[in-house]
Amino acid sequence: MPDIHLIPYRIEEISSRAPQIPEGVRMIQAPAVWEAAKKGIGNVIAILDTGCQPDHPDLKDRIIEGRNFTPDFDGDPSNFDDNNGHGTHVAGTAAASHQETGGIAGVAPEAHLLILKVLSGEGNGDYEGIIKGIHYAVDWTGPNGEKTSVISMSLGGPQDIPELYEAVKRAVDAGIPVVCAAGNEGDDSPQTDEFAYPGAYGEVIQVGAVDFRRKIAPFSNTNNEIDLVAPGTDIYSAYPGSKYASLSGTSMAAPHVSGALALIKNIAENEFARDLTEAELYAQLVRRTVPLGYPKTAEGNGLLALDILSKFEQLFKLFNSSYGISMQQGLDQ
Repeated sequence: MPDIHLIPYRIEEISSRAPQIPEGVRMIQAPAVWEAAKKGIGNVIAILDTGCQPDHPDLKDRIIEGRNFTPDFDGDPSNFDDNNGHGTHVAGTAAASHQETGGIAGVAPEAHLLILKVLSGEGNGDYEGIIKGIHYAVDWTGPNGEKTSVISMSLGGPQDIPELYEAVKRAVDAGIPVVCAAGNEGDDSPQTDEFAYPGAYGEVIQVGAVDFRRKIAPFSNTNNEIDLVAPGTDIYSAYPGSKYASLSGTSMAAPHVSGALALIKNIAENEFARDLTEAELYAQLVRRTVPLGYPKTAEGNGLLALDILSKFEQLFKLFNSSYGISMQQGLDQ
């Protein structure tokens, strides 16, 4: 079976300083919904990547379990340490702890992380390891009966492997959204189909990247399976050595969405007073996007904006106070 690889990324800066809430987390409006979402508590985000520094000060309290599916560390399945950097950064964006004494906040700072090392220190792996990692995430049960809420993969390969597709479908059928980076082979042409698997599968949530000016990143792949975009340029997050780094790539955009789904799941399931299906969670995610004016092949449904519904409600209330029209009447019309 052929190899799969890390979605290419660019290291902008490595440092020991750490802002409390990175700009990407603020851009998608995560802090505005933390109270309603209880910061993602009760959810487990499975990160399939290069591993994670297990004792990083911003991640050690978030990691619930980990496993190694690569030959690294003599194939020791219990050693999921990150000998690359990519996985630690992705994990931090999704769910780094929000500490009052310092460090950074991820999108869902009370969610837990299931770290599945499926890529080596060189950023490579085989499809068999990825497939095993997905099945592991689907079957996994935590010490207190926890189950995987979201699967996040910032990796890809050029080939459509049937076994990979079946693993993805099994996860989705189990009610687990699968979030994938779109890939970084973009050429500034929104008409070009630039695919990487598993991101190209219709069943996954494929995420493209924008910068902080809401411009599509030139490296972001364009194709007809893009679902939405999130911040992916100069993203500040955790890095091995208990450090922090700014990285760029669709790899950095995907965990914003993975963390957001933990928040959305808590908000929506509280409102509906029941568990939601994967399709219902996807619908709730899409409701929280803002079109940017790019072709759908570049931006999908638009930029992730978690607080957009409450802002919409506020506008309706303001309109109602001026014109006497209720929100329900407005929607009916």
